[in-house]
Amino acid sequence: MRRIVCPERDDWHSTAEACGFDFHTIDGERYWDERAYYGFSLTEIENEIEAPTAEIDAMCLELVARTIDDERALRRLKIPEAFWPLIAESWRSDEGSLYGRLDLSYDGRGNAKLLEYNADTPTSIFEAAVFQWTWLEQTIERRTIPADSDQFNSIHERLIEGWAKLGGGRHLHLAGMTDNSEDAGTLAYLEDTASQAGLATTIIDTETIGWRDDGGGFVDLEGDDIALAFKLYPWEWMFQETFGANLLQARTRWIEPPWKAILSNKGILPLLWEMFRGHPNLLPAFFEDDPEAASLGDSFVRKPLFSREGANVTLVSRGTALVQEDGPYGAEGFIRQAYAPLPKFANAYPVLGSWLVDHVPCGLSIREDENPITGNSSRFLPHAIIL
Repeated sequence: MRRIVCPERDDWHSTAEACGFDFHTIDGERYWDERAYYGFSLTEIENEIEAPTAEIDAMCLELVARTIDDERALRRLKIPEAFWPLIAESWRSDEGSLYGRLDLSYDGRGNAKLLEYNADTPTSIFEAAVFQWTWLEQTIERRTIPADSDQFNSIHERLIEGWAKLGGGRHLHLAGMTDNSEDAGTLAYLEDTASQAGLATTIIDTETIGWRDDGGGFVDLEGDDIALAFKLYPWEWMFQETFGANLLQARTRWIEPPWKAILSNKGILPLLWEMFRGHPNLLPAFFEDDPEAASLGDSFVRKPLFSREGANVTLVSRGTALVQEDGPYGAEGFIRQAYAPLPKFANAYPVLGSWLVDHVPCGLSIREDENPITGNSSRFLPHAIIL
């Protein structure tokens, strides 16, 4: 694994705009950054990223199977009791998952370590699936990188296959906060892959979803039933909304399914450690009120159960908070995870995002920042397999 400086394409801005990637710059700062890329060997990709990703996903599925009937675990995850039957039924009905992203710490030498699992509403998929592949093709064509370079990236093809498997002939509504450029871009891309799979689609804003009082279920602004819905809206938020109670009787099939509410919770980190203690791809982790949390000593990472984009995360080293991010989370409780410093390349800390579509590892995205806590504005850098 190397961070390799390279010239950026003169026309990358116009290329991004032409393909709908209009959030390549955030608040005047680069989000997409191709002034360097991360190079990997094929062995690193296959043995140190792809294989552990599949193994971690399998462990997560085993965790769900155990947790749905474990009242103690569900309470520790702070999942409202009213929704336990919804979650259990979605699991027992074998409701399929489209995608997810494991965030890993990896430096090219030791084992990749799971930092967290973005299991419910992961973004950055368009730039991972499409724009970094375009970068690869164009930089090979322009002889900027070796001609035999490759990329760990079959996300696009896997998404089309995944939608075909999940669609079942139903009309697909894709819901999110459409006034947010990143959400809108993600929805548009996923709509395109669903359309390529043969699904009829409609993009809607989450706030426009209605309810038919005669028991008909969720509807869009046209009054049409929402039979199949992809949502960029977290389950923990949905459980707290006024319409949350309607989830229990609605016939809508959700993507991601309700059982993903377990895996999108940082509480799975201590639960995984409890189940698979000592696994080489896991870091020791405990709920903060667990006496065993003291075993981490005075160096650890403190994370809220429901945090997103690094909000309210604190890095503590030798009893001192090195970095602390503000945010709205924490009332639900915290976990503590062993402090494993991220690798540092050229004064930047990369986090690897390992993508799964239909539980198949199929792609890699890399976010880096001078701050060791990856946030919403952390830069996205492409990668290549150097053969």
